[in-house]
Amino acid sequence: MLSAKQNFLETVKKGGKPDRLVNQYENMVLFMADPVALYARGKRYKGMQPIRDKWGTCVVWPDDQLAAMPHVTVDDKVVKDICNWKNTAKAPDIVGNCSDPAKWDEALEAISKIDRKNNLLMAFMPTGVFEQLHFLMGFEDTLMNFLAEPECMMELCDYVGEYRYNYMKLIVDNLKPDIMLSHDDWGSKNSMFMSPDTWREFIKPQFVKTYRYMKEKGVIIMHHADSFQEPIVEDMVELGIDIWQGVLPQNNIPKIQKQIKGGMVLMGGVDAAIVDRDDSTDDEIRTEVRRALEQYTPGGSFIPGLTYGAPGSIHPKVDVIFTEELEKFNRERYKQLIG
Repeated sequence: MLSAKQNFLETVKKGGKPDRLVNQYENMVLFMADPVALYARGKRYKGMQPIRDKWGTCVVWPDDQLAAMPHVTVDDKVVKDICNWKNTAKAPDIVGNCSDPAKWDEALEAISKIDRKNNLLMAFMPTGVFEQLHFLMGFEDTLMNFLAEPECMMELCDYVGEYRYNYMKLIVDNLKPDIMLSHDDWGSKNSMFMSPDTWREFIKPQFVKTYRYMKEKGVIIMHHADSFQEPIVEDMVELGIDIWQGVLPQNNIPKIQKQIKGGMVLMGGVDAAIVDRDDSTDDEIRTEVRRALEQYTPGGSFIPGLTYGAPGSIHPKVDVIFTEELEKFNRERYKQLIG
């Protein structure tokens, strides 16, 4: 029987031979306290007073919410006029402030305690290119400016893309992670935020250099996007994404599996709106987990899980029941391999 780490690596490898389904993030240690994040994003916690990140965006995390969010208003947006963006949008100087090796000592000390023989170090890159755009100017302006002012928007996209490349390079060169969990949501539950052609023109190019560098360094690219992205899955494969984490069941997952032929692992498939509620019953959770396992396992290159962009369900019982149902499925499906 393969170890959890070995089984994951076989799952990600095209043509690999895993002996069971991976249980969400089971062998991955997510490390988020790197110097770049602490400098550019600031410390965030539930109930904090509103802060401004280094881009100037107001960020809030009220007691009754599950995560920090940008608070962009008409009067408070960083970019009020896209054609004047160079005078208002200033990327944090992460190279100047986070390149000193001494600044990484605390992070390196922390990750030195991780059992890398049996676990995989997963670094974290939140706030992708599209997300950074709407952090700066809000959703409405972002989407309108793609159409109304394409030249200015392309300049800002390139600027954000270069910032994100430097963000990634600092983390990869210093922490040398096994996996990079890279965020950028490109759609809602049922549709993309923009046409596939608009995405290909403005957003896709910003990931080419960044993801190529990670591939060259042997870093597994896990791209989080809990959204509808069915029209661009071949583009995602082309970018070198190893795992699309957050794949919603609103995407036609069996169709995508046939389309990309193992070129990218699909991680998710369990509808959190069904299972991760205050009033969800054990039977509802088991039924939805079993549905995903039965429907998506035959297509291969699949890691079942919730679609959140980090480990853990909102209600702890969900992960417990999920694991029980998955282990039962694995015993049934792979009993000749795992006993």
